[in-house]
Amino acid sequence: MSEIDGKRGYVIGQASFTPRAIEPALYLVATPIGNLSDITVRALETLAAADILACEDTRVTRVLLDRYGIRRRSTPYHEHNAAEAGPRLVEAVLSGQSVALVSDAGTPLVSDPGFRLVGEVVAGGGKVIPIPGASALLSALTASGLPSDTFLFSGFLPAKSSQRKTRLEQLRATPATLIFYESPRRLADTLADMLEVLGDRPAAIGRELTKAFEEFRRGSLTELADFYSKADTPRGEIVICVGPPLEAEAPSGDDIDALLLSLASEMGASKAAGEAARMTGARKADLYRRLMELKGDGS
Repeated sequence: MSEIDGKRGYVIGQASFTPRAIEPALYLVATPIGNLSDITVRALETLAAADILACEDTRVTRVLLDRYGIRRRSTPYHEHNAAEAGPRLVEAVLSGQSVALVSDAGTPLVSDPGFRLVGEVVAGGGKVIPIPGASALLSALTASGLPSDTFLFSGFLPAKSSQRKTRLEQLRATPATLIFYESPRRLADTLADMLEVLGDRPAAIGRELTKAFEEFRRGSLTELADFYSKADTPRGEIVICVGPPLEAEAPSGDDIDALLLSLASEMGASKAAGEAARMTGARKADLYRRLMELKGDGS
């Protein structure tokens, strides 16, 4: 394992700081998703003070460390070496060391490896401490203009259209804003599949969030699918937000009457009223009474 190399500390502007000692634990440290100024002071303190710094790509993390004058070695931890590196990190935490885990950008474990590491530390009686910060999905959601009281993050959709449609069908009735990450080269095809499966809903595309060329494009899925089908392949990281299912327009009285009579021609009155209640959301007793009136059997 890599220990702290050189002086403990970090630099903000022209000021140097020495971090306080931190307790033994696995620290999940959120890092900027683009703009390096989005790092938090608590994250810098943790990166500088932890006994071990584990990161998805040491070269990417080095850029952040150099920006804030943190002189130390890091050790790689990613999906390809998790089976080998993970147990060593768990052992370090359980033996009384502090381990800071970062991904290339954003909050660790969100579409990144690490959940097994957390589970093993917890199972072993170790402590896990989140150090919150930047998150692409939350940044996109808050600026999308879509309902944010209930949302569901579904990560990356399958690359193949048939599998993607199957996954979207599973999410179609979810009463929440849906959030996805997507590859720029698959964006147009994914939007077309969303329109086909989910129907036309309000949506928003966030691209290169927090970076110099940050862009939001909002509209219906029809409008967005049409735009990206004709546009050049966009560059950068993509977040797709899709609004919840649109509320169906309540059926009119004439529509309900026609439905009741149609159902009653195929089944008994009570069953017809029950089926109509299921389809419309109206009370079965009210529908039964109305059906009796329509058939001339009620008062």
